[in-house]
Amino acid sequence: MNKLSENLLDKFSMDFLRNQVLKNAYGNDDTVIAGLDPRVLIAWYLFFGVVPWFVQDLPFLLGCFLLVMVTTLLARVAGLVLFLFAVGVFSQTGYLFLATLLFGGDASAVAPLLVLTLKVATISLASVTVFSGLDPDRLSNGLMWYGCPERLSFSISYAYRMLPMLMEEFQNVLLSYRLRGNPPAHDTLLGKVRYLIYQVRIVVESFYPLMLNTAKRSRTTVEALELRGYRYAAADKAVKKIRLSALKVTWNDLLFLALSALWTALAALCAALL
Repeated sequence: MNKLSENLLDKFSMDFLRNQVLKNAYGNDDTVIAGLDPRVLIAWYLFFGVVPWFVQDLPFLLGCFLLVMVTTLLARVAGLVLFLFAVGVFSQTGYLFLATLLFGGDASAVAPLLVLTLKVATISLASVTVFSGLDPDRLSNGLMWYGCPERLSFSISYAYRMLPMLMEEFQNVLLSYRLRGNPPAHDTLLGKVRYLIYQVRIVVESFYPLMLNTAKRSRTTVEALELRGYRYAAADKAVKKIRLSALKVTWNDLLFLALSALWTALAALCAALL
């Protein structure tokens, strides 16, 4: 039993979490979804991220959920992200169902909660599919093509690039706290509770130095961009045209949109007939 707990703790180490997050953000360049044009993916995401909120038909929502589930598998999303998605969505629904039963509800509340679950799950999986299949540069170029302000698109792209730096800095701060600290013994049950509280306290105390160190690095990066003429390049139309010249809609993009539209139409037809 002790070996099993140690293996679980080893798997959920900081390195494991960092590798899972970075894999989801940067390690899916060879997937089918990553090969699509960013403009197509953004338009596809806008449909499946907005339309389900205004639909109440269970067959249509189920069809959309099945479609985005397939695209999520094609995007090879990290297992940790899928695990957190499942825990977040379905535990919330279970909590609402238990609260409904506690305050006098019955089994008739299952259908509305299922509709809500499908809505949240569809939108969440669509978000995971798109943002795991787009690297920072392609995401920024796609937003810029749609007329998004260059500074906003760059900010989103820069946030992606800051992710590895943020996680590395957090790990360094956390390790420094552990080296200087004196953790309580965790041989007994009470000791394990104290050790858990100690770990949570370290994570909370690491937040401020993490933000401070990251802000210092961000300032250095911004100064380097300014020295290279970032503001001038952002306002120059010729530079923007050069950046967007790499975007090209291929037959794979059209096939992806056609299959998505066909499946959505079939789901809407089933909802109308049932």
